[in-house]
Amino acid sequence: MRTKSSTDARRRQTGRRHPLASIALITIGLLSTGGAYALLTTTASAETTTATQQSISEGQKLFAANCATCHGMTAAGTEHGPSLYGVGAASVDFQMGTGRMPLAFQGPQGAQKPPQFTQQQIDDVAAYIASLAPGPGIPDEKWLTGDSNTALGGELFRVNCAMCHNVAGAGGALTEGKFAPALKGVEARHIYEAMVTGPQNMPVFSDTNLTPQDKADIISYLKFLDENESVGGYSLGSLGPVSEGLFIWIFGLGAIVGVTIWITARPN
Repeated sequence: MRTKSSTDARRRQTGRRHPLASIALITIGLLSTGGAYALLTTTASAETTTATQQSISEGQKLFAANCATCHGMTAAGTEHGPSLYGVGAASVDFQMGTGRMPLAFQGPQGAQKPPQFTQQQIDDVAAYIASLAPGPGIPDEKWLTGDSNTALGGELFRVNCAMCHNVAGAGGALTEGKFAPALKGVEARHIYEAMVTGPQNMPVFSDTNLTPQDKADIISYLKFLDENESVGGYSLGSLGPVSEGLFIWIFGLGAIVGVTIWITARPN
């Protein structure tokens, strides 16, 4: 018969462990890993929340100093400016990033001008307005690369946008002194934000009208126009028959009149 001491000695010699030892080690490892991950995540979330609250606080101060005159101290709107509840961060980034806001003067529509604030200040005001009510957010960078389907983007642009902005994005006149601005050189972010917020006379193109991928295709088409010159010669502003007809009337008929005068003057 084997004694207990001989059995223990044999186990020590063969290096065998208790059957539950492996399970205990795995449990300890999982608990340690999970605890460390939870601690890091909580710390990162706390830092993000603190940064966001600081941004909102700074944005509220900037809003009170520069925007409250027209939109009210609580952004609820006044007789001089609409409510900003629900416009989202995208609207703030577009209006302030293109210099349209604050308004230089009251008119048919806000004129584009150099921005009066840094991007960080614009982000702070956008964070404050977004904290008041849900609205369109800043677009994801993946939709702004300009490398999507250019051909499809051109088709979508002609169907949805060309009646105001011209097929080449050159802009055009609207009623009552309003106008559709030219789109040459406009940042991709601002193009996307304009589509989702519908500034001034522009309609809103929600994701049910134009998906984010559709918007990315349109941006690619406009960037293609920016980077490629007109293959048909002088574009004459890309304004179509207006500028072309004016060119014919002034230079074409002018040349004919000039030649006629020259011919009749020779016999004399």
